Amino acid sequence: VSAYMLELYNDQLQDLLAPPAADGAGGGRRVEIKRTRRGVVFAQGAETREASSAQELYALFQQASAQRHISATKMNVESSRSHLIVCVLVESRNLTNGSLSTGKLSLVDLDGSERAAKTGAKDHQLREANSINKSLSALGDVISALSAELPHVPYRNSKLTQVMQDSLGGDAKTLMIVTVSPSETSLDETLTSLV
Repeated sequence: VSAYMLELYNDQLQDLLAPPAADGAGGGRRVEIKRTRRGVVFAQGAETREASSAQELYALFQQASAQRHISATKMNVESSRSHLIVCVLVESRNLTNGSLSTGKLSLVDLDGSERAAKTGAKDHQLREANSINKSLSALGDVISALSAELPHVPYRNSKLTQVMQDSLGGDAKTLMIVTVSPSETSLDETLTSLV
């Protein structure tokens, strides 16, 4: 079992497991989205770490989560400012015939759709919110195209949809959990998320 963990921040993929650069920022390596001949998406340049137990995998997750961009807004004291992408890769070798089986589990924590007036976002927070909302719109376009069985699915419109391509189309199994607020003041965000 191995994993890589990325953050999509302001439309840039950042490796959350890479050692910090000299300036204290996240890993300096460039991460690019690539696909194998079989259509499996992978992050070229991302640090991939092996885990021999659930505890080791959880420790990697905690390490990566601590590197995410967060800041306070009027709606949330610790608002994530990015999408988190965790890919768990599983390889199994048949000891009888030597054949190799592989699997991939992608866990994607999408940042919420925000209304700048409610969050009080300005300057860099406003740029972050615009980037988040743009990628969520692109994801909505992909889901709509897949649902309508259109001949063209616009995966390339966002890095988010590119990295999620093998999790959404083909024979992938996808489960989306939408967390919504029961508060009437969040009704617009709730409806947008559900749509």
